[in-house]
Amino acid sequence: MPADLNDYFNKKRGDNGGDNNRGGGGGNNKPNFDFKMPEFKGFGKFSTVFYTAIVIIAILFLAKPFVVIKSGEVGIKASVGKYDINPLQPGVHFFIPGIQEVFIVDTRVRIINYTSGEDRGESTNAIGSGIIRKNSISVLDARNLPVSIDITVQYRLNQNTAPNTIANWGFSWENKIIDPVVRDVVRSVTGKYTAEDLPTRRNEIAELIDSGIRTNIESLPSTPVDLLAVQLREIILPDKIKEQIERVQIAKQEAERTKYEVERANQEALKKAALAEGTAKAVIIEAQGRADAVKVEADAAAYANKEIAKSLDNNILSLKQIETQAKFNDALRENKDAKIFLTPGGAVPNIWVDTKDKPKQSAINGTN
Repeated sequence: MPADLNDYFNKKRGDNGGDNNRGGGGGNNKPNFDFKMPEFKGFGKFSTVFYTAIVIIAILFLAKPFVVIKSGEVGIKASVGKYDINPLQPGVHFFIPGIQEVFIVDTRVRIINYTSGEDRGESTNAIGSGIIRKNSISVLDARNLPVSIDITVQYRLNQNTAPNTIANWGFSWENKIIDPVVRDVVRSVTGKYTAEDLPTRRNEIAELIDSGIRTNIESLPSTPVDLLAVQLREIILPDKIKEQIERVQIAKQEAERTKYEVERANQEALKKAALAEGTAKAVIIEAQGRADAVKVEADAAAYANKEIAKSLDNNILSLKQIETQAKFNDALRENKDAKIFLTPGGAVPNIWVDTKDKPKQSAINGTN
């Protein structure tokens, strides 16, 4: 407090005390205000500045004309209800309370899970986690049979165009941009197929859904959202369709098994036929080999006889006849009772009969 104010209050206190003393016990009893303002020694003439600073700090604390933006967030400053097109980056930013306002929006990756009831849990929106859970997307196939699709979409707000996005779509931009596009594309793509074809053509359907959602999101003005991924997780079919597909699968498996058995039997038959053919060919080759061997031997013998025949002439025959005659002559000298029968037309005898052998002689006489 200033020095003159302290002196004033001290003087007032002294005056009040003098009146009380003069009145005694029966005088005008006025309350004795023993009030003394605190003295801030050492401030002197700077005490006014000190109080002013305290008032300013209190105003700043109560009005809070600044905001702290964290990583993964951007700030959108609104001046008299109009959004500034330049987003505020992470850091400390000041604004004028009552005239300006700063809205903080999340630009981190966010996820929408369209999933069946048993997978959704208790809450449809995990606040602050960036994960939103919604019911599976109900669609109709090409024959108007109900089918449910579980899908996951990953995306994030484009921080460069965030002020424009909030200005055009509001803070519930996810329900106005992402959700309608996803549902429309999924229903459009799935409606072209029958329920039986959906599981077998899953990859094709997933690609069509991804490209359809991406094309629709990227065609929006100012590119409000960066689409990161679209994942087709599950195709939920009606129970009757599931049973029918199972029957078809069982029939196909049985047909494949039968086909395999037929192929196996054919392979076995071909194997046996090949073995039999090989055995037959082996026998034929072996017989042919023996026949060829006999033929070769016969040809060799014939060739030898032919060569021998070529080598025979009259001189050799005469020599052989003389040699044979000489042998018979020697035999007759040893056995004078023997008889020699000559071959008709030939000069060399070819039958020798010992006449001393009675059975032989009887046989010869009987023949004659």
